[in-house]
Amino acid sequence: MTETHCPYCSLQCGMRLTGRRSPEVSAWEEFPVNEGGLCRKGWNAAGLYNNRDRLTTPLVRDRATGEFRPVSWDEALDTIAEKLTELQAEHGPDSVAVFGGGGLTNEKAYQLGKFARVALGTSQIDYNGRWCMSSAASAGTRAFGLDRGLPFPLQDLERTDVAVLVGSNLAETMPPAARHLDALRERGGTVVVIDPRRTATADRADVVLQPVPGTDLALALGVLHLLVAGGHVDEQYVAERTTGFEDVRRSVASWWPERVERVTGVPAAEVRAIAQLLGNARKVMVLTARGAEQHSQGSDTVLAWINVALALGQCGTTYGGYGCLTGQGNGQGGREHGQKADQLPGYRMIDDPAAREHVAGVWGVPPESLPGKGRSAYELLDALGTETGPKAMLVFGSNIVVSAPNASHVTRRLESLDLLVVADIVLSETAAIADVVLPVTQWAEETGTMTNLEGRVILRRRAITPPSGVRSDLDVLQGLAKRLDSPIPFETDPEEIFAELGLATRGGKADYSGITYARITEEMGVFWPCPSADHPGTPRMFLEEFATPDGRARFHAVEHRGAAEQPDADYPVHLTTGRVLAQYQSGAQTRRVRDLPDTGAFVEMHPMLAGRIGAADGATVRVTTRRGTMTAPARVVDTIRPDTVFVPFHWVGANRLTNDALDPASRMPEFKVCAAAVTA
Repeated sequence: MTETHCPYCSLQCGMRLTGRRSPEVSAWEEFPVNEGGLCRKGWNAAGLYNNRDRLTTPLVRDRATGEFRPVSWDEALDTIAEKLTELQAEHGPDSVAVFGGGGLTNEKAYQLGKFARVALGTSQIDYNGRWCMSSAASAGTRAFGLDRGLPFPLQDLERTDVAVLVGSNLAETMPPAARHLDALRERGGTVVVIDPRRTATADRADVVLQPVPGTDLALALGVLHLLVAGGHVDEQYVAERTTGFEDVRRSVASWWPERVERVTGVPAAEVRAIAQLLGNARKVMVLTARGAEQHSQGSDTVLAWINVALALGQCGTTYGGYGCLTGQGNGQGGREHGQKADQLPGYRMIDDPAAREHVAGVWGVPPESLPGKGRSAYELLDALGTETGPKAMLVFGSNIVVSAPNASHVTRRLESLDLLVVADIVLSETAAIADVVLPVTQWAEETGTMTNLEGRVILRRRAITPPSGVRSDLDVLQGLAKRLDSPIPFETDPEEIFAELGLATRGGKADYSGITYARITEEMGVFWPCPSADHPGTPRMFLEEFATPDGRARFHAVEHRGAAEQPDADYPVHLTTGRVLAQYQSGAQTRRVRDLPDTGAFVEMHPMLAGRIGAADGATVRVTTRRGTMTAPARVVDTIRPDTVFVPFHWVGANRLTNDALDPASRMPEFKVCAAAVTA
């Protein structure tokens, strides 16, 4: 029996695995995050083992025929290294790019960033986590001086008085966490859900607001306007623990409830009621997720809701404040240790001379040899194959063809490369167009740490032996680094790599230097920052001061701009996207698990819209945007706004429609809203 963790979302629920040929999942009741509870995906997490789609040998594609042929590992790695060397000799180091994933372990994320900057010498590295939490990360850093998704344990949710979930469908995206909402209500607390759709999470709430997609920021401005007008601002807290409130106070003066109603579609009476509820509560917790963040003004939207929490005196207190519900399994740790274009391990910024000197010292290379800041995820993909962009890309842990916005355009850019290499466990849609495909281990076949949505560093342990012919991503990086004549060697033992990661993060904002595998096992996870072996870790942050130079949180005056693309006569409805209970991310894994229902994509719409276009429930409809078209069955429900349609993104199609407009601060694409036309 092995105690390990689920391979999917950021809860990283504890589970036990038994059996080596056909592993079975059982409950690990003692692990505090989920106390034995798992969602449908977790209970079926072992369903991909012995799957006929599992890759077990490297593949090289013949460009003339488009056919793959199996090759040895030596031939595959030699082929990659020779082509990369040739391209860099002709076009320079940045002609090669690396694209990572928010599901990679901390050790892999760390080694990937190190590999890109040392073995390849390229600045062109980013990862799909840029599309997950980057807006919240940007806002948290600006407001608090530090980004940790939840600055408190998730269980604190039960002890607040009012929980506001903005753009989160917690009951379907991470079901074991929804028990905290139930516990809160049982002890007399109130749950508020803000979402254009009445979801399963809304069914467990006391108050539900359904704004027009892309207007959560305006709603926050209106709420703060009423908090100021009603005398609910904690003036002492604001004076002692924050700066910048007077600018914000002036900026919300014109956001009276009737104006908010015109912009958001939320009745003025409901805006007044929610402000009254928050203003009278002793403890308030505001939580945002992708519905609020995946916008071209996502970081400002998060800042607006942080302003609400700060004005109420909640941030940096127990059982109150602001937090972000991370999506991907290692969305938190994945961006702390070097996969992002602008960061080095420990949340150090790559353009900071002191940060470069520290990390280079740990790596044993000159600081000046490290490249500078590269392109963000979408900008990197958009540049592929262009005159000034990369000519080759290595992809680890991401299915870009399904998950990228404006996906048809991105697919064409991938196809224009001189070399595309994909490391995966199955032939995903992205692997299917690669030149070289490398079969790598999956979660229970390897050991490594993850950092969950609370900032709790946990340990996934190897439970079974990988199939013959399959290697770890760490082995791949070592093999390539050696062939590329890397100035330093690359290790493959995850515990040794984690110890080095601790050294690289020492003194940084995300300091892991006091965390070891032994501590994680003994304490069932350790919260960062943890700067020494005798430090207890930090479950709750900012209780005494914020991570800014003066210890005060920062208010930021923001203004509602609206979505980059508004409905018009040709595209008269809003399109939004999201997840469903049985599937995860691009679905490359979950769609292959027999016991997870694969219903395929659908188009959720209100009966009024269905009647207007002459579509019946279950009938095929066509959704068109300025970027593409898809067809899928209609799902007619009265739980969505009449001016909005919803499409899940686990299948090819949804992201052919989505807008690639970027948030200016976070570089987050506007996945969550664009203008669309729907026809029967």
